[in-house]
Amino acid sequence: MPPIATADRVELPALLEFLRTRHRGVLITTRADGRPQVSAVWFLADGDSVSISLNSTRQKTRNLQANPAVSLFLLDLAMPYRYLELRGDAQITPDDDYAFADRVGGKYGADLRDHDKPGESRVVVTIKPARVNAVNMRG
Repeated sequence: MPPIATADRVELPALLEFLRTRHRGVLITTRADGRPQVSAVWFLADGDSVSISLNSTRQKTRNLQANPAVSLFLLDLAMPYRYLELRGDAQITPDDDYAFADRVGGKYGADLRDHDKPGESRVVVTIKPARVNAVNMRG
């Protein structure tokens, strides 16, 4: 994990626990016209990366194929003065057999196949953060 820019000196174990326990993230990609697109996503943290399962036909996937620069924003709902932002580049790999999608679905109690139309497929979007901002605006 890269150096952490933080207001409260969050220790790495606390940061990793924060990633494991957050249930939703906000993915920010850049559209072709340069404007941001913001999407709520489910994710899994694994080692020094965070991965998301996306439908291969969605706009956010096309945005990342054209421009891999991405941010993932996580607000601590238990203490809204704290948040975490991961910035990096997305790596996209096929998930044709839904192996990763099934892992994400297991965490959230959902079958991601239910969100896809016949003939659509999934990809794994992996973000290896180039910058991590962990902020606590209290104290």
